[in-house]
Amino acid sequence: MPEQSSPKRRGRLFRCGAALVALLAVAGYLVVQYVTGGSGGPGCKVVSGNGDGASYRFTPEQAVNAATITAVGTARGLPERAVTIALATALQESALRNIKHGDRDSLGLFQQRPSQGWGTPKEIMDPTYSAGEFYDHLVKVPGYTRLPLTVAAQRVQRSGFPQAYAKHEPDAALLAAALTGQSAATLTCEGRPAATRASGPAGVRAALVRDFGRDVLEPAGAAVGGSSAATPTPSPSASDGSGERTVTLPVSADTPSAGGRSLDQRGWQLAHWAVANASELHIARVTYAGREWVAGNTASQWREPSVKGTAGAERDADAVRIVTMR
Repeated sequence: MPEQSSPKRRGRLFRCGAALVALLAVAGYLVVQYVTGGSGGPGCKVVSGNGDGASYRFTPEQAVNAATITAVGTARGLPERAVTIALATALQESALRNIKHGDRDSLGLFQQRPSQGWGTPKEIMDPTYSAGEFYDHLVKVPGYTRLPLTVAAQRVQRSGFPQAYAKHEPDAALLAAALTGQSAATLTCEGRPAATRASGPAGVRAALVRDFGRDVLEPAGAAVGGSSAATPTPSPSASDGSGERTVTLPVSADTPSAGGRSLDQRGWQLAHWAVANASELHIARVTYAGREWVAGNTASQWREPSVKGTAGAERDADAVRIVTMR
């Protein structure tokens, strides 16, 4: 007859088993966070360009959406104030997440309602479309750039809590300054690749067109260099010799400068856009104006290139270079 285990022994075994399950769960969570770029917690940071110490931490998911909202606004030639209002609104309505639920039939970044004429559910869940709809309504508000942010946002949103937008204005202003290119080298992300299918230069080009419009690839067509099969572009740019693929975005007198922005602002807008999309698009490195950002560094900063000649970083006053991981 088998020996009966005592209640005390069974209790110890149960506790040990429960502890093991908990440890495995924590380990699995950490692995997922590393692989996905830590999308569940802050992986990006923007700092003030004024040297006042202000900063805001946010997730890669929020970074992608903030970059899209900004690009849609600047592509329409709208001022930085319009972008700040849009970002503060999305921070309040969805925490800059493209959510599929909300009050009644509200959806997306701005919690727009199909029943109120904002578009179909599918359209509203497209961040580019929803940002465009927000701006379409905002520009119809007389003198919106001179109004308090809460007033301008409320004229568009008709929220039951109009004062709630105010608390997001400082963070939205930091994001807007960086993502419009007003503040140089102020936005960084860890850049660990998300669990998305990497699509190389083609994915970067498609995302640029989605957010900015096709003009962003003109006049030089955003040349691509590297060792893999060529994409349909005018002439290839220089490869960095590692087999990586580089998308080169010229920033010159012929480059469209949305909203009357200077060429330097345009360059930093494109560079910051690339960093914000680094996890999603599996971007390894971004260079502009002699500065370089490299993915995978938890203390990511814009620095002088560590290796001279890397993707032409030391000479990139006239181009933004976006190096994909494959």
